[in-house]
Amino acid sequence: MVSGALSGEESRHVDRVAGRLAREIAQAGGWLSFERYMDLALYAPGLGYYSAGARKLGSGGDFTTAPELSRLFGACIAGQCAQVLGAVGRAGSILEIGAGSGRLCVDVLERLEQLGCLPERYSILEISADLKERQRCLLEEHLPHLLARVEWLDGPPLAGFRGVILANEVLDALPVTRFRWSGGRCEEMGVALQGERFVWAPHAAGAALERVCRALAAAGGGWEPGYVSEYCPRLRAWTLEVTRALEAGLVLWIDYGLPRPQYYFPQRRDGTLLCHFRQRAFEDPFLYPGLQDITAWVDFTALAEAGAAAGFEVAGFTTQTYFLAGLGVERELEALAGGDANARARLANEARQLLLPGEMGERFKAMAWTRGLEIAPAGFALGDLRHTL
Repeated sequence: MVSGALSGEESRHVDRVAGRLAREIAQAGGWLSFERYMDLALYAPGLGYYSAGARKLGSGGDFTTAPELSRLFGACIAGQCAQVLGAVGRAGSILEIGAGSGRLCVDVLERLEQLGCLPERYSILEISADLKERQRCLLEEHLPHLLARVEWLDGPPLAGFRGVILANEVLDALPVTRFRWSGGRCEEMGVALQGERFVWAPHAAGAALERVCRALAAAGGGWEPGYVSEYCPRLRAWTLEVTRALEAGLVLWIDYGLPRPQYYFPQRRDGTLLCHFRQRAFEDPFLYPGLQDITAWVDFTALAEAGAAAGFEVAGFTTQTYFLAGLGVERELEALAGGDANARARLANEARQLLLPGEMGERFKAMAWTRGLEIAPAGFALGDLRHTL
């Protein structure tokens, strides 16, 4: 399933993380919620996947994001940013949440400079010291003259932010609660130890989870016994926290996911939990704790509800295909190719991966929240799927 043996240091790291998780399970009386397991495996200081130093992105990492795949993605995002920055006027800035390798930041700033529409500041909210250093190095390599415009934040701005908040493939890494529908009742799927192995362990759901499960089952059309899925209980509070400072502008969410009725469709009986390691995708979150990514698809209906509850207008929801097309991906391709036939052929191949339904085009969705913005975001002009939420 996953090729190649672990190095000595990788094995030791897995052992350290597993030891921390085992102690947590013991302290909890032998059963740990999966939400807490995922939180520790991804974010425990110095141990979690996103907190410890490891190469995670790109061809040498565990997975490849759209900015890593092609500069076209960042060029199109820059077009959306330019429209919003022009509309908010004074002191327009960009905040990127979880900037990965820094590739999107570089591509957006480079294109905005060409358009004569640089933001006053480009802020990056990043928890990983390793990724912060990679981002800084990439900026110093490609845009040293713009480095002074970039700042790294330890927490979201507190007030008075105007411009664009970008979150590309961030929501899928929020810890989720795992559940199983059993004979008309809901069980919470937690984690226990069986010898030295982590295993799934069902536990009677509390009243709150029982209500959530019944609402999700109704939205999906009803489930047979044994149906397993997940939901993200912290999505509303977390999205509110990172966006509350936006006074005027747009929040752009891009991730893989579905509207709720499609997410909880009866035939999707095994949920959407997925792990990544060395460019391979698999379903076992217990294989290499601390060394593998753990993700779940985004319930975009829940995201729209969170935006409305926070006082935003949900100004657009569409597929990545329609979003990039609305931002002139063909025009950006020609600009990047610059008349070079070989470059154009390479970019065309990258565009296919970004746009085709069997690649990223339909699995990934884009959603816009706006506040104090009088314009319609250009990326949502070609396909409005808000009626599906």
